[in-house]
Amino acid sequence: MKVSLKVMVGLLFVGLLSLAGCTDISNDIELNEKGTTEQVETDKKETSEEKAPEEDTSTVEKEEVEIEKVVKEEKKSEEAKTSPAIVAPSSEEKPASTAKPAPVKKTETSGTTAQVPVKLVKTIDGDTIKVLYNGQEINVRYLLIDTPETNHPRLGKQPFGDKSKERNRQLVNSGALTLEFDIGERYDKYDRLLAYVYVDGKSVQKTLLAEGLARVAYVYPPNTRHLTPFEEAQASAKKKGLGIWSIENYTTDSGFNSNAVPTPSAGSSAAKPKAPSVTATKPATTPSTSVSSGQEWFQNCTELRKKYPNGVPQGHAAYQAKMDRDKDGYACER
Repeated sequence: MKVSLKVMVGLLFVGLLSLAGCTDISNDIELNEKGTTEQVETDKKETSEEKAPEEDTSTVEKEEVEIEKVVKEEKKSEEAKTSPAIVAPSSEEKPASTAKPAPVKKTETSGTTAQVPVKLVKTIDGDTIKVLYNGQEINVRYLLIDTPETNHPRLGKQPFGDKSKERNRQLVNSGALTLEFDIGERYDKYDRLLAYVYVDGKSVQKTLLAEGLARVAYVYPPNTRHLTPFEEAQASAKKKGLGIWSIENYTTDSGFNSNAVPTPSAGSSAAKPKAPSVTATKPATTPSTSVSSGQEWFQNCTELRKKYPNGVPQGHAAYQAKMDRDKDGYACER
């Protein structure tokens, strides 16, 4: 029985130990599970904390990418804004080319003898007309010729000026009017279009030259296409003494010399009174004696002293009371 009691006590002790061990094991398990749980939660927190910066970093990166996009777009917009400024000179050059040379480029006659139809507005003088060209009114100056003036601010009206204008008016109103351009300058310093003028295909310039109503002038190469036939027409008129060639020394290389025109040939009523005025002064410059009265008449003392240097006394044939200013009975005394 003692043995069995010891055995039972031992078994009991073993059972208690086992029970304590199980309790410790369960506690360890619980502790392990709790620690594992806490570790998992800690790991989750750490993971979440670690992920949070990663998410923040990606957000920052996204924001940086967006900023870079915005910067690039702003740069592109700035380049787009500045690019017209770079192109501006070329766009500004285009209006410059359309100022005066614009009609030149629009026409298709440069270097050719092609003619452009125009509509006459009015005749200005013998070598200038106004036409409707390319939708606008413009003065046309005849190439290679010059006619006398009709209303010049300095030269006034010159002989044959009105005749040249009238003949030009007749010609340009007699048919279809066309212009031909040469290969040189299209405009003169007065912004007049330079051209050869035709009516029904016949040269107006050549007609005026052949009739002695114009001279060859203003020859500026390369606008000399028709210079030879023009000079031939002028030579023929000069040889025949027509128009401007009928007055010696009137037509010169520099223009028209109105002083070379005799007064009777001027053809203006304003010049005619000059002749009587000249003859009327002749009695004043030379003493005249009245045969009927025997008196000598002088216009003034200056004229009288040419014959009687010391004047004349009262009773003298040349004495006049109006010349005796001091009423001393002696006229024009010194």
